[in-house]
Amino acid sequence: MFYEIIKMALASLGVNKLRSGLTMMGITIGVFSVISVMTAVGALQNSIENGISFLGANIFQFAKYPAQVSVNGDERKKYQNRHNVSYQQALHYQKLMDGYAREICLKVFGYELKGQAVYNGVKTTPNLLLVGSNHSFLAANAYTLGYGRNLNEEDVDLARQVLVVGKVVEKRLFPHESPIGKVIRLNGHTYTIVGVLAEKGTSFGQSQDDVCLMPITRFFEDFGSAKRTVNIATQAFSAEMYNRTFDRAIGAMRIARGLKANQENDFEIYSNDSLKSAFISVADVVRVGAFVISGIALVAAGIGIMNIMLVSVTERTKEIGVRKSIGARSKDILRQFLAEAVFISEAGGILGIVLGIFMGDLVAVWLKVDTIFPIGWAIAGVVVCSAIGIGFGLYPAYRAANLDPIEALRYE
Repeated sequence: MFYEIIKMALASLGVNKLRSGLTMMGITIGVFSVISVMTAVGALQNSIENGISFLGANIFQFAKYPAQVSVNGDERKKYQNRHNVSYQQALHYQKLMDGYAREICLKVFGYELKGQAVYNGVKTTPNLLLVGSNHSFLAANAYTLGYGRNLNEEDVDLARQVLVVGKVVEKRLFPHESPIGKVIRLNGHTYTIVGVLAEKGTSFGQSQDDVCLMPITRFFEDFGSAKRTVNIATQAFSAEMYNRTFDRAIGAMRIARGLKANQENDFEIYSNDSLKSAFISVADVVRVGAFVISGIALVAAGIGIMNIMLVSVTERTKEIGVRKSIGARSKDILRQFLAEAVFISEAGGILGIVLGIFMGDLVAVWLKVDTIFPIGWAIAGVVVCSAIGIGFGLYPAYRAANLDPIEALRYE
């Protein structure tokens, strides 16, 4: 009976626990490596596709630099030698696109400023992100206003000293009161807080709530405009209008930049889809690499299983002869040895799956993205381990099943 075959197989493995355990660890290492990588990459991709977005909906952005600048010298110089997108060019573009887009966001970032806010002697950490923009910043960057008001056109026209701050500033400086109307010092300048952004959380371990948003004109007055480039985000009226808006925007940007018909674009264009595609292409390369490395490890582990099973057949030759002499059929011997090989492979695979998911989700927690359970890869791992057990255990099992019982009983 099949139950008796499984019971005998487990009993045989239990006689050599150390040998069986070491053989099983080869499978565990191979499965662990692929499952951990796939879990971590899957968690990152899932987070990107479900809301960790650089921009809002139906939005594309023009900028001097691409989303990721290559570190290669020639390509890096290509972007550095471009002229900055000036505020005057951005205003020209905005005028040309008037009536053809829902929102046009002009924004400039002070990454090097290391903003620090102070109120009544209490200070924030010196890592606030200072941003100069207009009222469209929230829609263009997928932020939501928590309370208070957003920036408006008058704030920009008059270069008012007002701020819309993120939750990091509110929690640090105003834990027990509303910050609306309060005056704070930020990098040596005073500003009145008029609004607070809703909490957005983190993206790849970086807080998105440490932003301080001010009118772009005030930003230029307080921190200079000579060496700064403006990013321009444009939102189409709808998904159906996206391509038409995109085509018109490229023409408007070329006019604003003063390009002739035979000159190539001296600006970059990207959207959420392009950023996601770039990540997915990198993730695919990582997956292929992990799969190849794990495949080599699994083949090596399968050879180990075959080797151990051949040794086991040799050691148990007399046992096989006794079983055959009292009525065991060749297929019963075959099933027993196959069951042993599959059990070793499956036990190692399941352990590798559990450890791999744990390690992959640990990486996801470290990067502060949602954890996942890769059920597809877990099922694939079980199937592959079964195939390895059967594939590499078949020859030893076949050899055991075809032993001559008379010769086997004589074996010492």
